[in-house]
Amino acid sequence: MKENLGSFLAVTGVAIFSALLVSSPLMAASPALPNIEAKSFLLMDYETGQVLVQNNADEPLPPASLTKIMTSYIISDELEKGAIKSDDKVLISENAWAQNPKLKGSSLMFVEVNKYVLVDDLLKGIVIQSGNDASIAMAEHIAGTEDAFAELMNVHAKRLGMKSTHYENSTGLPDEGHLTTAKDLAVLSRALIEDFPADYALYSEREYRYNGITQQNRNDLLKDQGLQVDGLKTGHTEEAGYCLVSSAVNDETRLIAVVMGTDSNAKRTSESRKLLNYGFRFYTNVTPFEGGKTLKKVRVWKGEENEFAAGLAEDATISLLKSDKANLKANYVLTPELIAPIAKGQKVGEVTFKVNGKVVKKMPMVALEAVQEAGFFGRMWDSVKLWF
Repeated sequence: MKENLGSFLAVTGVAIFSALLVSSPLMAASPALPNIEAKSFLLMDYETGQVLVQNNADEPLPPASLTKIMTSYIISDELEKGAIKSDDKVLISENAWAQNPKLKGSSLMFVEVNKYVLVDDLLKGIVIQSGNDASIAMAEHIAGTEDAFAELMNVHAKRLGMKSTHYENSTGLPDEGHLTTAKDLAVLSRALIEDFPADYALYSEREYRYNGITQQNRNDLLKDQGLQVDGLKTGHTEEAGYCLVSSAVNDETRLIAVVMGTDSNAKRTSESRKLLNYGFRFYTNVTPFEGGKTLKKVRVWKGEENEFAAGLAEDATISLLKSDKANLKANYVLTPELIAPIAKGQKVGEVTFKVNGKVVKKMPMVALEAVQEAGFFGRMWDSVKLWF
């Protein structure tokens, strides 16, 4: 649960201040992270984007069907832009045909060659049934070929800041150079939830029936009675092992967990559950300062006014161990000798938040109001003052 700590602020000094934001007579020991049996894992807070725990989270690994998170992201983006419509009829090519030997033994929606299938049905087949045939069909519908779609996937990955990801296909079937990381998958999942909440709701669906065949969502955490899991995606190939990206909500907190390279379906489920339970039990979000609120009246030279209000453009929300709240401190440094004109929103300093001396967040301090340049005599008088 997020806590607002602004009332604890104590400001001292002129250009620099340091404030203990929370005080408590009791100090809880930092909890030990449970053993997570996976090649790579990561736990991220959705609201702040902060990584809470991780191991080998920057190691490029084959993602298997976790690839389809990007495939569905692009479909949602194309729908939002109006480039495609949910009731578009997609002609199924031999490449996307369920009987394509390339797809034998893989996850399928069971679409039929030379038949038309609605975009809405294909999106459900990708998200709920993890259909490789549906993924190829949509890739061809959007970009003409799957190779061209993979190029589009890489463009979106770069735009979203997925620094260690490269896509070769829309499905996640083994392909040389088709790699991503736990951190990049968390970044992508956060973007999907934020950018396309209506389409994200598909990830919580337990089953989907198409062509007379009902298939279950492979994310077993959707059935968990103790966690409010509403997504996201499983993946498995011999090369990738068993993988799972999951997201759950508890009160106002949403967490995203990524587990890659476990040795069974049961293991990817249990290790993801461990991460989510650990995060909800031991972490919290705090908001020391609210955006738009004055932190400091700042001196300005050669302006119609002698000072202006400075603060943060947005809330300073930080994810912390509950035991670290007592050690959260903030300080800011202002740009010296600020000269008018000052634009509203202009950066005039920086606020740094630390826990036990370690920086946990930095945010720009901005002007909350504009200051116009003074007339000739006002500017000259301040010039004289600055000279001395």
